[in-house]
Amino acid sequence: MKKKLIAMGILSLSLIFGNSQADAMRYFMQGDKIGSPTPYGNNAAIGNYIDVGDAKLYYEIYGEGKPIFIFHGGGVGSAYELGRIIDDLRNDYQVIVVATRGHGRSEIGRDPLTYEQKANDMATVMKSLTNTPAQIISFSDGAYTAYKLAAMYPDLVERIAAIGAGTLKKGYFSGEMKVEDMQKIDPEFTEIELQIRPEPNRTQEFYDSYMKFWHGMSVGSEVFSKIKCPVLLMVGDEDDHAPVVTVLEAHQMIPNSRLCVIPKAWHGCFNDNYDVARPAILQFVNAPIDELKSSTKVEYNSKHIK
Repeated sequence: MKKKLIAMGILSLSLIFGNSQADAMRYFMQGDKIGSPTPYGNNAAIGNYIDVGDAKLYYEIYGEGKPIFIFHGGGVGSAYELGRIIDDLRNDYQVIVVATRGHGRSEIGRDPLTYEQKANDMATVMKSLTNTPAQIISFSDGAYTAYKLAAMYPDLVERIAAIGAGTLKKGYFSGEMKVEDMQKIDPEFTEIELQIRPEPNRTQEFYDSYMKFWHGMSVGSEVFSKIKCPVLLMVGDEDDHAPVVTVLEAHQMIPNSRLCVIPKAWHGCFNDNYDVARPAILQFVNAPIDELKSSTKVEYNSKHIK
């Protein structure tokens, strides 16, 4: 019965919006914010797939040069949300845009979602597409995946720009994701997603699995202390998904890291205040690797306690 209701919801949206979303793209809650003219994540003319075992993951490649992988956010995330920074990078780098399992054109798979699985998925993709350590620009769920990847496969990662991802305690993310709620909150984004998904009738199944995974997720020093590559931590000062204090905690735990707090910005700080986020990201990715020394980790009032 539940699958029938989901299918009916998908059909009703198709009747409202039609089936002309080919090559269209929006990111969740985009509103009137600027997007990219390129439909990243839905550019089927250049898209391709990599088999990671129980699922095929969709990817697109733009430009030439040193590889940079884009790891988008989760749940309602999409590569297109990082479209403006991809636009800025593709003239100087080979930018590889990956849709993680259950998102966009990638399959969901049958195995339960785990943190290790996410890292293994991306390791398979990276090994298939490049033979050199790569840069990663990552957001939210994608940033947590980048952390785990760097901890498990240090030889694959040269540096990470991680946006909106700090320490995480089990149970912080709770509640439900419902297809019908997403349709009400952002019908245009949801319609595009449902049309490009290879298994749209499994969308609610994926949402349930995804939220169960996140409810039980915890990330702390056991991961952060193992990351050896340089990391740029970015966070909006109004982020309630990854509050600034949690990102500061991660900064203290990662051996080689630096911190950038974006003012007047929420979780998607790179879109809320692009004029501040853009130079921070570009400075980090363009810097010679041997110049990326960690910020000094100063304990609270450590130099002033008598």
